[in-house]
Amino acid sequence: MTASVVVTGLGIASPNGLGTQDYWDATRNGKSGIGRITRFDPSRYPSRLAGEIPGFVAEEHLPSRLLPQTDRMTRIVLVTADWALADAGVRPEELSEFDMGVVTASASGGFEFGQEELKKLWSQGSQYVSAYQSFAWFYAVNSGQISIRNGMKGPSGVVVSDQAGGLDALAQARRQIRKGTNLIVSGGIDASICPWGWVAQLASGRLSTSGEPSRAYLPFDRDACGYVPGEGGSILLLEAADAARARGARVYGEIAGYGATFDPRPGSGREPGLRRAIDIALADADLAPDDIDVVFADAAADPELDRIEAEAITGVFGPRGVPVTAPKTMTGRLYSGAAPLDVATALLAIAEGLIPPTVHIDPHAEYALDLVVSEARPAVLRTALILARGHGGFNSALVVRAVD
Repeated sequence: MTASVVVTGLGIASPNGLGTQDYWDATRNGKSGIGRITRFDPSRYPSRLAGEIPGFVAEEHLPSRLLPQTDRMTRIVLVTADWALADAGVRPEELSEFDMGVVTASASGGFEFGQEELKKLWSQGSQYVSAYQSFAWFYAVNSGQISIRNGMKGPSGVVVSDQAGGLDALAQARRQIRKGTNLIVSGGIDASICPWGWVAQLASGRLSTSGEPSRAYLPFDRDACGYVPGEGGSILLLEAADAARARGARVYGEIAGYGATFDPRPGSGREPGLRRAIDIALADADLAPDDIDVVFADAAADPELDRIEAEAITGVFGPRGVPVTAPKTMTGRLYSGAAPLDVATALLAIAEGLIPPTVHIDPHAEYALDLVVSEARPAVLRTALILARGHGGFNSALVVRAVD
């Protein structure tokens, strides 16, 4: 029998809430964290809105010796990891160091660190190497920082598959636990709201240029015009169910199923891979479509990508066959942090029996989706499907379910 893997701790940093309770209070009530960028002057750029984490002061959470060695993203990662461990009631120093590991995701992170290295390049020519090595180093540093800070010497890794990476990291963490590691810190946090990072994001051509926060990010809407980026995400603590039960841990839910595919070459005439990822995840969880109570959508806010996702959902569940929500309309798309935040949100929704809303949108009738809009919807929830897609063709689907 395959070992069950459960979530016992959550750490959340989001544009509409810092900490799990603040985030959930905001999300269940439809409070958005999207606004004009404040971390730099965006007036020269065509896109000026983002989801920024409010009120995060690293000095309040981390020892001063760590601050010169880290940038904003790494600091948020370390703090949310601390919160997830505390939420799970885990004290790493009391556990075997080789029985704890870290598997996280990264996508757009590293720009702020790289920008600082470029500043050194401009002022000190001898610094040219670090400027160009910064991204390769940065993809690994956050996972390593968590490991070092907590004395975790078990399996470690970083998954890089853009927005799909958060689900891929959780799936890799589940694999490692099934191989024998009792505890894995996983999930993802992304933060690259800085001039260099902003230019790189604009190059995708998919960012909204609307200046009105309530009309800028409109997935599945007739007026969809691109997405708003954001910073943040969630770090989750995953454990073997038997180990969690033995120590009397509170369990949010089980990572029950996972599927991943890659889209075919454009122009090939082959179908996109998202529906197949859903089918694989359901089969892995040994569930039928009727067993899914809610879908958390990827919500690209690009008309063609929205159509592909809507067709995948209706192809599996039927027209308006399952409630669908995209609470990321309150935070912006968080790259590798988006899907872990959706997973955390799904677990909180299951616990309360409440589907959070997709804000500000007027659903396009042609998509035939039962979108939860305007306000939260009470519901009996046992299982949730989370979808994520990464730039370039990555598709991932993950199922979480309640544990009795």
